[in-house]
Order: sequence, then C-alpha cells, then structure tokens
Amino acid sequence: MNWHDLEKMRVQDLRAKAKELLPDLTGVIGMKKEELIAQIAAKLGIEHPHKRVVGIDKQKVRDKIKALKVKRQAALEAHDGAELKKQRRLIHRQKRCLRRAIAIQ
Repeated sequence: MNWHDLEKMRVQDLRAKAKELLPDLTGVIGMKKEELIAQIAAKLGIEHPHKRVVGIDKQKVRDKIKALKVKRQAALEAHDGAELKKQRRLIHRQKRCLRRAIAIQ
C-alpha cells in the first residue's frame, strides 16, 4: 500500500483502517481525510511523495520561456499581431511540456 492508494480510499474506509491500525488514537470520527491519511501513513511508514520533473531539464525549459516572453514583449511593442500570436503559442507549448513532465513519484 502506498500514499496514492490511501488517497483513493473513502473516508469511511480510512476511519475503519485507522481504528484497526491505531486503536489508541482518539477523535478518528472527527478527522478530515488528509489527517487520516497522514496518521495511517505514519503508522505504516509511508512517506508523502513529492512532485518532481522526470525526463527533461526544468531549468532549460524555464529559461526558454523567459526568452520567449522577451520576444513576445518585443512583438507587442512593435504591434506585430502574427509574431505575438506565434510567441504566445510557443510559450503555451513550453508550459504544457513542463506541466506534463511533472510526475508524482
């Protein structure tokens, strides 16, 4: 069982699991789902996963986005609609690439 399995469980199931694993724990009925998950995970020795970027260099993508923003600003000041649209689309694609690369491990 991992953190994601706990997150998928219903609150009622988490409360039953908490009563089973932690009989000395009081206030299980009043706990929220996040609190229950944290208590059960601590008992089972499960660590909370952190988001991290896999497969790409995050800093390179961010630098590329910054460079594209400078080009976008230049197109905005030059009143060049076609170039402005092109730069905005490129920025959008880079941001989506970055978001897609973020995986919960």
